[in-house]
Amino acid sequence: MAQRIAVPVLMAASCAATGSLATDKLSELQARFDSEASGVHKAKMLQRLGDAEFEEASRAEKAGDYTTVDLLMEKYRDNVRAASEAIEKESPDGEHHPGGYKQLEMHVQKGLRQVDEILLVVPPEFKPPLQLVRKDLLTLDDELLRFLFPRRHENKPAAPIVSPGTPPDMEVRS
Repeated sequence: MAQRIAVPVLMAASCAATGSLATDKLSELQARFDSEASGVHKAKMLQRLGDAEFEEASRAEKAGDYTTVDLLMEKYRDNVRAASEAIEKESPDGEHHPGGYKQLEMHVQKGLRQVDEILLVVPPEFKPPLQLVRKDLLTLDDELLRFLFPRRHENKPAAPIVSPGTPPDMEVRS
């Protein structure tokens, strides 16, 4: 009898400890990201930080904590923006110096997939902030592609603005 009670209690305690460790890891990665001055290093650090944010958002989503999911994805978007600005400041010619641009652009694509997956399961009242994050990530992705391939995008208009009510699978990306 005691064993049947002890096992679930120990499992719950280990899950709580895992969540705490993940939060500590996320805080540590965020602090290192914030203190990094190099745009290229910031972009490379964002890969690990973003993955940690996605893991934490997945845990929060499974627990039904959609407010935390929103906050984590907004923080991810802000981190992408900070890394993008740092790279642009350090190396404005992404075509000839793509270091950081490529890593960041690929991770933004991963972030967009993550947001799309979350949008499929969140309740309607939590969708507008996530749709805004998605729109911002699309804009940042388009800017990164313009830096990497400026001649290809010379006469191409910016990415279309999508209304918040449009489901992600109905949008067409140019």
